[in-house]
Amino acid sequence: MQVGLGGTPGEREDRKDTGATGRKVRRIFLIVLALNLAVALAKAVFGLLAGSVSMVADAVHSGFDSFSNVVGLVALHFAGRPPDPEHPYGHGKIETLGTLVIGAMLLLTAAGILYEGYERLIEPVAPDITSVTVGVMLATLVINIAVSTYERRKGEEYQSQILIADSQHTRSDVFVSIAVLGGFLAVRLGFPAADPLIAFAIGLLIARMGLSILYDAAQVLTDMMDLPCDPALIDVVVMDVPGVTGYHDFRCRGKPDEILADIHIAVDPALPVAGAHAISDEVERRLKEAVPGLVEVVVHIEPDESP
Repeated sequence: MQVGLGGTPGEREDRKDTGATGRKVRRIFLIVLALNLAVALAKAVFGLLAGSVSMVADAVHSGFDSFSNVVGLVALHFAGRPPDPEHPYGHGKIETLGTLVIGAMLLLTAAGILYEGYERLIEPVAPDITSVTVGVMLATLVINIAVSTYERRKGEEYQSQILIADSQHTRSDVFVSIAVLGGFLAVRLGFPAADPLIAFAIGLLIARMGLSILYDAAQVLTDMMDLPCDPALIDVVVMDVPGVTGYHDFRCRGKPDEILADIHIAVDPALPVAGAHAISDEVERRLKEAVPGLVEVVVHIEPDESP
């Protein structure tokens, strides 16, 4: 016997809560998109006014960063669709696919920075250094730090994998700005060779961030049980339910904000069906209360065959 297949009022309420969280995450993406576009526009305008080629190039990079926000919005739109006959478990993994795209974009950003560092090493180019370029770079650096920090905190609050990934992409712009400012400082101190070395270091750091995002997304897509389903907690919660004499084969999968699980519990074989069903409902209710992000539990009921 099994229950908790997803049609109870409680499960519908869980999906409603998940949808509300998705709307909040989309709102944050729109805010971050607007800020990223504003930063890119500021760099482009002041870069053109100051005749700074490096700042205009950095403005293009900042504009490219905004594309990750668009990817996030599109992925969340489709991930928020309700289950249908072709996708009875919902569309939540589309968000993870969006996370993969953002991770790949970070790797492309890292590759571009490494290539640019290589070119600077072979053919050194003196960057345009003016009080305007330095001032704008510092201002946009502060904005990007604030945006990425806000984005990450909200991502952790809502357990949104794609929002956390996008905060890493926003932070890559912080590192690029640091590289540009570091190049400015190196030239002023008489060490122009340090400019490409700084670019190499930043490129490798961003590549590491991209690989980390890809690894986390792959864990979700391969149903790796690396979620907040603490076995000790599960044992305490399940065995504390009156009528449960044992359990086995607890499994969970999904995203931190949308965990799906199943479990086998043993009950007195003499219990009527209604009594066993009530016990399974209680197991489901308590597990959802105890495990953050758990939205659906399939409870399999088995007769206790121990002596």
